[in-house]
Amino acid sequence: MIEIKNIKKNFGSQQVLKGISASFENGKCNLIIGKSGSGKTVTLKCMVGLFEPDEGTILYDGRNITDMDFHARKDIRREIGMLFQGTALFDSLTVEENVQFPLDMFTNQTAAEKLERVNFCLGRVNLPNTNKKYPGELSGGMKKRVGIARAIVMNPKYLFCDEPNSGLDPKTAIVIDHLIKEITLEYNMTTVINTHDMNSVMGIGDKVVFLHEGLKYWEGTNKQIMEITDGELFDFIFASDFLKDLRRNAKY
Repeated sequence: MIEIKNIKKNFGSQQVLKGISASFENGKCNLIIGKSGSGKTVTLKCMVGLFEPDEGTILYDGRNITDMDFHARKDIRREIGMLFQGTALFDSLTVEENVQFPLDMFTNQTAAEKLERVNFCLGRVNLPNTNKKYPGELSGGMKKRVGIARAIVMNPKYLFCDEPNSGLDPKTAIVIDHLIKEITLEYNMTTVINTHDMNSVMGIGDKVVFLHEGLKYWEGTNKQIMEITDGELFDFIFASDFLKDLRRNAKY
């Protein structure tokens, strides 16, 4: 479990996070949602250590990383997998080299051991025999799957996904959602997903945290969302006529 307690973050005179507390559970897809500018990305970056919160506590299974220096955090970093919004693949490296990169950085495995792990992860995301391809030869959905393979190559306890469906068509986005869900259950990971995609919320949102203007406005499950009747979350969730009709039909 990951817990954040009273996280605050300022950029100059702008207070982006105003004291956010939430918990993210093992074996579940925990989604952070909210409008642009609500603090989703800053929260995620504070959790993985890309930003330092000005105040508050971040606990990884009881370990307080906000009290640790750079070197003390190294063990926790080895337990974290990250899928970036733009996949952040290295264009000059092959698929195999991209996925192997964390193993080169953090392990002393032999070349044969690394290759075995890379091939396993590529097979797990349904991309066998793509080792020698370059990112420029792949579709958007394939790049996302390579990003997932790289994120899980270290067998992480914690998986973070920043807008995993950004730039994907709806059908491919569903494939990526299901893959993330399957991997979360298979490895019993604590998965935290930053998204504004309501299809993801309704499809895989075991737990949902809604941020509004730098504050946690609501926390619950995707099923509980369907019971919301008014307020900022209602306006966000049921912005489309399709979801309004879906909610209306669910009552009858």
